[in-house]
Amino acid sequence: MNDTSAKLLDILQNDFPVESRPFLTISRELGITEEEVLNLVGTLKKEGYIRRMGAVFNSKKLGYKGTLCAMKVPREQIREVSETVNAFTEITHNYLRTHEFNMWFTITAASPDRIKEIIREIKEETGIEKIVQLNSLKSFKLKVQFDVGGISHAK
Repeated sequence: MNDTSAKLLDILQNDFPVESRPFLTISRELGITEEEVLNLVGTLKKEGYIRRMGAVFNSKKLGYKGTLCAMKVPREQIREVSETVNAFTEITHNYLRTHEFNMWFTITAASPDRIKEIIREIKEETGIEKIVQLNSLKSFKLKVQFDVGGISHAK
């Protein structure tokens, strides 16, 4: 990874300008054109450095409900079940763990009824009946920042 890419990643995660042409502002900071910034973002996405770009909102303050779920997925069904789970826009994270309940995912939905509906649909579509819902008793939020370009953004 070159310095420009590293600096771009730092800006995207820490100082993204909220304005009508954010990539133009970023281009000025990096000393390249807006088109080059957009192409570089596309390249970094394609190479897997950028998985997702978007705002993070406090879903509870917006009235949404969330839950963590765990399910037992036979090894040979992991890809198929993962595709089913990931098809729901309300699923925000889905990951594998080395545990009897090996697939874990989070649901953030408009209501508890919608959460139940999603779990029911996942059971129907996958044939897996054992999905454990793990509601949080207390929330802890961490802000993870990766110092890619050697620029400290400690907060």
